[in-house]
Amino acid sequence: MDKINQNTEEPKNGNIQVLEKEVENTEKETKQKNEEKEHEIKIPKYHSKLQIAVIIIISILLLILIFSTIFALVNLGNKKIIKGISIGNQDVTNLTVEEASDMLNQIVEQKKENTIIIKYGDSETPITYEALDVQFQTGDAIKEAYEVGRQGNIFKRNFEILNTYIKGKQIKLNATFDKTTIDQIIQNINNSIEGAVIQPSYYIQDDKLIIVPGKEGLKVNENLLRVEIQNSLSLTAEKEQVIEAQLISTNPEKIDIEKIHSEVYKKVQDAYYTTNPFVVYPEVDGVDFDVDNAKIIINQQKDQYEIPLIITKATKTVKDIGTEAFPDLLGTCSTNYNAGDTDRTTNLKLAAEKINGTVLLPGEQFSFNATVGERTEAAGFKMAATYSNGQVVDGLGGGICQISSTLYDAAVFANLKIVTRRNHQFVTSYLPGGKDATVVWGSQDFEFANSRKYPIRLTVTVSGGTATVQIWGVKEEVEYDITIESQKVATVPYTTEYIDDPTLPVGTEIVSQHGTNGSKYKAYKVMRLNGQIVSRTLLSTDTYNAMKRIVRVGTKTE
Repeated sequence: MDKINQNTEEPKNGNIQVLEKEVENTEKETKQKNEEKEHEIKIPKYHSKLQIAVIIIISILLLILIFSTIFALVNLGNKKIIKGISIGNQDVTNLTVEEASDMLNQIVEQKKENTIIIKYGDSETPITYEALDVQFQTGDAIKEAYEVGRQGNIFKRNFEILNTYIKGKQIKLNATFDKTTIDQIIQNINNSIEGAVIQPSYYIQDDKLIIVPGKEGLKVNENLLRVEIQNSLSLTAEKEQVIEAQLISTNPEKIDIEKIHSEVYKKVQDAYYTTNPFVVYPEVDGVDFDVDNAKIIINQQKDQYEIPLIITKATKTVKDIGTEAFPDLLGTCSTNYNAGDTDRTTNLKLAAEKINGTVLLPGEQFSFNATVGERTEAAGFKMAATYSNGQVVDGLGGGICQISSTLYDAAVFANLKIVTRRNHQFVTSYLPGGKDATVVWGSQDFEFANSRKYPIRLTVTVSGGTATVQIWGVKEEVEYDITIESQKVATVPYTTEYIDDPTLPVGTEIVSQHGTNGSKYKAYKVMRLNGQIVSRTLLSTDTYNAMKRIVRVGTKTE
């Protein structure tokens, strides 16, 4: 160390400062170069990763686009419903529109005999899909199924197809039914249920206006029943379904005495006729009553009200001007009855007598209930067979529907306007389905209007097992031969009810009521001129209940 020091020449102070400065500059340059180098290295690394990510994303998008395009092109040529779709719980995967239609229509055809049993109280009304005219909207559902995966852009289509593959898709199969048929069934139930609501009604007896107030009672909850029937219609429904018809309590309409007065009031007029043109003007007895007094009377609580009528008799009647007033037979109908059933025959004759001789001016309306009046013992009516709650039972005035039905056919044959008419619960014995007209006091009337140019006169006779209605008047310039064509379009099978009978020994069975099938009819009014059909119009579509078979089963033990 001493040797070195000895041999080394000590630098001068100025040189040392220079050296230190050079070293310092060198270090700065080195540090700067290192930082620049570092910077040069980091920037390329960052850009490289971003480029790789971009390339990957673009590649994935290209693959998706290529896959979607190929997938779309493959499905573009597919003419079948894609996988995973069902219509009304029926799988239609890989079926063409035609194949799906054939399959569903076959199932629909098999469902025609499906039966809906409407229960109310202890009674029931069965109705088949066919009689109810159930129509499944298969065409709309198949179209909706086929359109899955075929709407929108490529991505939307592919997403919908893949989603349907994975999750499936259920398409609702809508159905419609004949509302008129259900309305008829509802009215039949309302007419027959025990404790049914009764609407106010009136009739004229001698010189009194008899007003019968309505009575609170039961009726079918119509809206609820329609909804339940609609919800029950399905291709997967049981062959037999039971729907309990809800019965609701309802109040009758209030007596509208002003309206009754407007309908009852008539101005007296003597009968007369003119020859050029030939017009008959029958007599009209004046009818009026004191409205204010009537309002006082009906404010009392009574089973019926008697309003005194002011009757002014015409001095000259149609009979006084001769039979030439109604020279032509315009329409007639006859039906047979059992003359040996004296009580029923009495009812027929009473109704016929009240209607016989009625004259209707052009535009005037006929009401069966207003003309015949309430069927009471005081009026002379007897107990006879009638329909109630799905059975044949005795009822006051039973049988008079034969007169209303015979009158209905005669009115159609005379080319008169039918205003109110409804078919029976069951097909009658005296006329085929589609040609009858039921009446129920307080709820169901039969009404028609004289829609001809001249007055008409009704003659009704009941004799020797035949009830006949004739409508007389004056023929118009053109008269048609009119017939009613009745066609059965559906059948409703009857059911059997077994009732325990403690009066019969065990093992004994007695049929107390034979069952009959229900049915649905379409009735057409056919008009001919010189033997050629000029029109064929639908008069009505009528549904008749099946009458259940009732068997009494013995339960008596020794």
